[in-house]
Amino acid sequence: MKATLITNIQKFSVNDGPGFRTTVFLKGCLLRCRWCHNPETISSRQEVLWKQRLCVECGACYEVCPEQAILPVNSSENGVQKHGIKDRIDRSACNSCLECVESCPQNALVAAGQPMTVDQTLEEVEKDKTFYENSGGGLTISGGEPTLHHRFTLELMEKARYNGLHVCLDTSGYCDSDRFRRLTAGADIVLFDFKLMNSGEHQRFTGVGNEEILANLEWLVYSNIETWIRIPVVPGVNDSGDVHATMADYLISLSGDIDRVDLLPFHNWCENKYEWLGLSWDFADVNSIDPVELEQFAEYYRAKGIFTTIGGSGFEVN
Repeated sequence: MKATLITNIQKFSVNDGPGFRTTVFLKGCLLRCRWCHNPETISSRQEVLWKQRLCVECGACYEVCPEQAILPVNSSENGVQKHGIKDRIDRSACNSCLECVESCPQNALVAAGQPMTVDQTLEEVEKDKTFYENSGGGLTISGGEPTLHHRFTLELMEKARYNGLHVCLDTSGYCDSDRFRRLTAGADIVLFDFKLMNSGEHQRFTGVGNEEILANLEWLVYSNIETWIRIPVVPGVNDSGDVHATMADYLISLSGDIDRVDLLPFHNWCENKYEWLGLSWDFADVNSIDPVELEQFAEYYRAKGIFTTIGGSGFEVN
């Protein structure tokens, strides 16, 4: 099995399934959610993050770059300006060779995405096996979109379960139906991201319609695979009672049971990630949502008999 790019292996996660978990973030996603909190996982190729506050402008990166993709230190502009964001890197010229990363003495340049094999990934995950056993936790495979790396994801799930680990698969559901069914059948729990019912609005905010997503969700629930619906509540996107009333009605109409709904409040703590990638963010000036504000929406689902949390904790439920 070839290595796959992984942006992060997050330990002691409590919001990605039951118990203490290790969440593996794969790199690459076909959606372009405008509020995305993990922009470093969108592209399927390695990228370089420039952390300006750590940069001392020593020029080491400029000296080693074979593509002249880094602006010289003595430039009067002192950075590439694009959409109001200053960037040291000309992204159109960068070939992700990472020589600049290796040369940086201050760790101001960091690679987004490290190639790892299934066995390397599983070895890291299993270091905390005792915590999983004591808390009912395990491995969560997320992204990006793990179904993009279906062979890697399937082998990782199979080996993890063979070794006694509980496995959650976190997916947008935007995937070929055959691939989706093979992968979700191998998970103990599927965490299914559900954003909008209206396909036109879904296209507007994520770049794709939702017909395939809804078809996969309907099959998933019909198949009685344990399913946790995760709804990111985003200002100006789906933060209205009408939206959640419609979504609640749809969920209870499915042929099968929804195990729970997790309402995930929008936050803007990820703005630095966009700046590190030389990107502007549509939601940079949007305030984070107080979790208390989501109680009104949670009642739409609870009134339909659906177990509903705010924040998705695997331990405490509101």
